[in-house]
Amino acid sequence: MTEATATKVSQNKFEKLKAEKDGLAVKSEIEQYAAMGWEAMDEIDREHRLKWIGVFFRPVTPGKFMMRLRLPNGIMTSSQMRTLAAVIQRYGDDGYADITTRQNLQLRGIRIEDLPEIFAQLQAVDLTSVQTGMDNVRNITGDPVAGLDASELFDTREVVQQIQDMLTNNGVGNPEFTNLPRKFNIAITGGRDNSVHAEINDLAFIPAYLDGSFGFNVLVGGFFSAKRCDAAIPLNAWIPPEDVVAVCRAVLEVFRDRGLRANRQKSRLMWLIDELGLDNFRSVVEQQLGKPMLTAAAKDEIDWEKRDHIGVYPQKQPGLNYVGLNVP
Repeated sequence: MTEATATKVSQNKFEKLKAEKDGLAVKSEIEQYAAMGWEAMDEIDREHRLKWIGVFFRPVTPGKFMMRLRLPNGIMTSSQMRTLAAVIQRYGDDGYADITTRQNLQLRGIRIEDLPEIFAQLQAVDLTSVQTGMDNVRNITGDPVAGLDASELFDTREVVQQIQDMLTNNGVGNPEFTNLPRKFNIAITGGRDNSVHAEINDLAFIPAYLDGSFGFNVLVGGFFSAKRCDAAIPLNAWIPPEDVVAVCRAVLEVFRDRGLRANRQKSRLMWLIDELGLDNFRSVVEQQLGKPMLTAAAKDEIDWEKRDHIGVYPQKQPGLNYVGLNVP
């Protein structure tokens, strides 16, 4: 951590609590919390650090916690869905799940004494909830019909999972990225209709061809907040699919090491871009990446209106169809 960052840490209570104890540390203390009960827990651990493992204290429902998962691209197997259903079923009317705007699920009614068993259940079906709250990278979004859409240009499911694995150390937690200045959103699309709303993400990859090769133009800095709303802007960079994970890492490392921390209302990535200037920010990312990025393709492939996917549509797999349903 730089000297400048250390100075800013002293001015911000959230930076202080992160400096005192990494949020991921509570992962090793779950058994202890389960035994003592939520009321006996350290208040900062209960109300803040638990968020690093996806567990949220809700003052309006004391003793009944919310658990936010990580579902990259919103994809689940039937086995995973059944496991989640079993978790909330035990709580009767208190147990239910929210579908979030980032293709994710949040489980409600969770009791602290059940966390060890619940985490074991999640691990058994390759699910995790690490790094889903506070100053972490949130669920990575992608096309809702990735791998199925007959018109998609690139199936992004594998690269989305690779980003998730890099961020979370394959789901167990990664201290490299648990102390960002603020939350961070990533989206990637291989489709033509911007289903991921690329413009509202801190970092987004949209399909583009450069000299006949498929890749992605890069957008940076999008976010909505009470203080400011900005659409992501072009980084003037094009990258091939195999560089997506490395570029994510480089941008996050720059944000982690140089991001603004004094005022949490001015800590998202766009504020850093404003301070450095876009060209300088791009140069710093290239330095972190260890190689130059190509200039962005003059034209991207986002040329369709957004689709709602409700109904029955032919898949890219011959003879098969996918069904889109509305969840009210």
